[in-house]
Amino acid sequence: MSTTTEAGFTQEAFEAFLAERREPDWLRRRRLEAWRRFEELPIPRGGEEWRRTDLRAFRLQRFGLPLLPPAEAATPEGLLAEGVPLAGRAVSFDSLSLHEELDPHFARRGVLFGSLDDLVFEHGDLLRPHLLARAVDPHYDKFAALHAACWQGGTLVYVPRGVAVGRPLYTLSTLSSGGVDLGHTLIVLEEDAEATVVGETASSDSEGGGLHCGAIEILLAPGARLRYVNLQNWGNGVWHFAHQKARLDRDASLQWTIGALGGRLAKVNQHVALVGEGAHAQVNGVMFTEGRQHLAYHTLQHHETPRGTSDLLYKGALQDRSHLVWRGMIKVDPDAQKTDAYQRNDNLMLSEQARADSIPGLEIEADDVRCSHGATAGRVDEEQIFYAQSRGLTRKEAVRMIVSGFFQQVFDRIAIDSVREVLGRAIGRRVREYQET
Repeated sequence: MSTTTEAGFTQEAFEAFLAERREPDWLRRRRLEAWRRFEELPIPRGGEEWRRTDLRAFRLQRFGLPLLPPAEAATPEGLLAEGVPLAGRAVSFDSLSLHEELDPHFARRGVLFGSLDDLVFEHGDLLRPHLLARAVDPHYDKFAALHAACWQGGTLVYVPRGVAVGRPLYTLSTLSSGGVDLGHTLIVLEEDAEATVVGETASSDSEGGGLHCGAIEILLAPGARLRYVNLQNWGNGVWHFAHQKARLDRDASLQWTIGALGGRLAKVNQHVALVGEGAHAQVNGVMFTEGRQHLAYHTLQHHETPRGTSDLLYKGALQDRSHLVWRGMIKVDPDAQKTDAYQRNDNLMLSEQARADSIPGLEIEADDVRCSHGATAGRVDEEQIFYAQSRGLTRKEAVRMIVSGFFQQVFDRIAIDSVREVLGRAIGRRVREYQET
């Protein structure tokens, strides 16, 4: 595993971290400002955003900054890239880059892909207007400020104007047991550019602990088209905090699919801002919880300009004593006439002790729009199980088939065949026999 500072994010540790960095002055100033904000802010508790997420067991001082490259260690394998021809691949371990490659054909066309640490030093002037400046608010809360001050590792995807990357770019962030990941993902597509990006996380120990405090920024210029798949598959002891935001300019198109399977506790803010007329966003979510996992996802579809469309579909399945929270909002600004927006969250309960909280919301300030939302929760139908058993399936096989069918609507939206198959298998392996009470 990598070497970290002594437990806790202290002033001394932060100064040592800055001294090791090779970065432009403007980035150093941004880090210092964010650090001051981090020290001022408390761990968030209460209020509408946090009242369903209990952080009393979380101790930030148990973790520290990774400072040295990882020792030789076997890193976990990813799932989503198996059998997929790739245009590029980047792997990190405890926030530190291990491996990166990009097809020379795309490199010659101006595509940048790889370690954000290295590329921000080499292309600082290009990235300065984008990095933590237009999408994610670095001072939103204590976790956002910590990330803005101390991020390291992560990935840059930059596609110049008019360039189409015909094969997926793949990123894998891995974490040692008890390790820390502060990686930042920055995706910038210039006008009429096109790309597919597949990212996932994995822990060296499926039951291991650790901390992820990260951010994803997606910036799409007019006419850009992005398909982005992001699988969160940390070990079941990891604390996962993330701010994720996409900005879509005129006629830009985004298909964003998230999978949330791992973590002890996850609190994620996922926002999509349609800032250009005619932008389109489709957001898909697949979540499965077990044990005492707690996953909380807060989504925002923000329509700022006319004729934008957004469609969000989150589906979750829960077993044991796990807890899922989805809090969604469609916000339409006064000038965003002709908006067409929809959000839906469905939950399948596989245990009497599991709990799902779905809180959809609308904030409409325009008068010529079509906006709606829905949320459902239900249990496995015993008649469906009986029917499947009568056709020769065991009870466990029947439940797995029903769970797979429940997620199929989201799977059908995913453009990459292998990703659909891997997500289906990963969920199927987690399903235990459902017992009616």
